[in-house]
Amino acid sequence: MMLNDASKAQALHALSGRERAVAEKFAAGMTYREIGNALFIAPTTVRTHLAAIYEKLGVRTKIGLAACFAGASSAQPAPSLSGAPPVLAIFPIECLNSEERWRRFADGLSSDITIDLARYAGLPVIAFHTMKSLGSKPADFAADGKALGVTYFVSGQLRADDQRIRLTIELVDARSGVSLWRERYDRPVEDIFALQDGLTESIINVFAGSYGTLATVGRNAARRKPPATLRAYDFYLLALEQHTTFSRAGNAEAIRLFLRALELDPAFANCWAELAYAYSVEACNGFGDDVLTSIENGRITAENALRLDPTDSCAHACLGNVRACLGDLEGAERAHRRALEYGSNHAGILPLLAGSKALVVGDPAEAIPLIERAMRLNPLAPPWYFGMQGRILFAAGRHREAVAALRRSSPESPDVLMFLALSHAAMGETAEAARAAARLRAEFPGFSVERFIAGYPVTNRDALLAIRHAAEMAKLP
Repeated sequence: MMLNDASKAQALHALSGRERAVAEKFAAGMTYREIGNALFIAPTTVRTHLAAIYEKLGVRTKIGLAACFAGASSAQPAPSLSGAPPVLAIFPIECLNSEERWRRFADGLSSDITIDLARYAGLPVIAFHTMKSLGSKPADFAADGKALGVTYFVSGQLRADDQRIRLTIELVDARSGVSLWRERYDRPVEDIFALQDGLTESIINVFAGSYGTLATVGRNAARRKPPATLRAYDFYLLALEQHTTFSRAGNAEAIRLFLRALELDPAFANCWAELAYAYSVEACNGFGDDVLTSIENGRITAENALRLDPTDSCAHACLGNVRACLGDLEGAERAHRRALEYGSNHAGILPLLAGSKALVVGDPAEAIPLIERAMRLNPLAPPWYFGMQGRILFAAGRHREAVAALRRSSPESPDVLMFLALSHAAMGETAEAARAAARLRAEFPGFSVERFIAGYPVTNRDALLAIRHAAEMAKLP
């Protein structure tokens, strides 16, 4: 018998940490094998855990499991500051063609988008098969959406012929019915699987990430709320916005807001990972009092994130750099491989990995395709992508292109000014290098090249020599 709302939260508390992780991933649409890979357990063990979970929660189906989680969230008092993040539902894309092959294509695309959003968007996503069992029309979803606690839903329509595919996607506020975002994708029909992958990647990276549609909608909503009603997820979204300015004030405010979110929800894995990244920025830019303290804080927070979610690509990327700071280059390379494995379609992770390949462990030539892929996946690339591209191009010896990229990045970040000065110096442009160096000294007196090298860290031998040689020419501290 299904538990009532008052009993759901108590029943969830009865789950072990591993059972809860399995339940959340299964409800989000992951298969036994995907859950097993994520949690380093066998698929048969996943099945055993699910049998125990169903018995403890009194449910028999995946929709019942999803509703149990959503219902437990909605059972919390309205003023609670620790409320769960919004819940996203994706309707099976409606195929307007009669041919069976296009209906199969629409279902495959819907499933891929659902699974990848659950991995990358930082939001609970109702499982694809659950949504398919509820019908394909948003108008039919009102009662089920309320039961599942859905905040936003995505719907789409597909038209196709032998030459082209046209896909329309829309994001709607489930409570008000207001359309928040709409886009149309036109693609030629070539390799059908490559087409499916390309459409999925494009849509995921429009939605996910700190500059994605969902984050922007959430931030705008958070700004309209009275401060006393802000939840952990609200603080997280506001922190991401500050974090990606890469300025001293922005990074300090991001750390404060991430910590506030974690006070309200200590099990928020994405928040721990982004906090680790903020400490990495603090370390290499000289924003903190002591670089070793910043590095240690980065290690602790990245490890906390991975205890909660072993598949978090941002946490693996940050932990890789921390391990390099501590002299463990083999461990750094393993962590970066994990980050790429879990974040290969995530535009926000690829620039981090590209920077690490260029300066930490790897080859700048291998880094360039990663940053270019990130920019293809996210055509609205934020300024910090160009800052990362600039340092990669500098390490590759492409100094003129590095300057062009750096000029499109954030002028409030000391590492951008440093690489601008280095690139001009490497080309013999002494006046331009001197101007960038003078601004760096004036605006960031605590910054130094050696501190950047220690805190990033720069352990790639060729990149290290190039930075120190150009720094000497630019007369950087």
